[in-house]
Amino acid sequence: MTEELKEQDIKDLDNICEECQKEDESVTQNLILTGFKLCKSCRTSKTVFPI
Repeated sequence: MTEELKEQDIKDLDNICEECQKEDESVTQNLILTGFKLCKSCRTSKTVFPI
């Protein structure tokens, strides 16, 4: 069970944005801060246009 959790954690830290599918370092930072896997650009657009 512990290995499954570690594999899932590693998969979550792949730096790929869920919205635009681009790889960016800010994805992991936003995942830690907000719980969402969004890059800096997508996070800003979701803040301005929350729909």
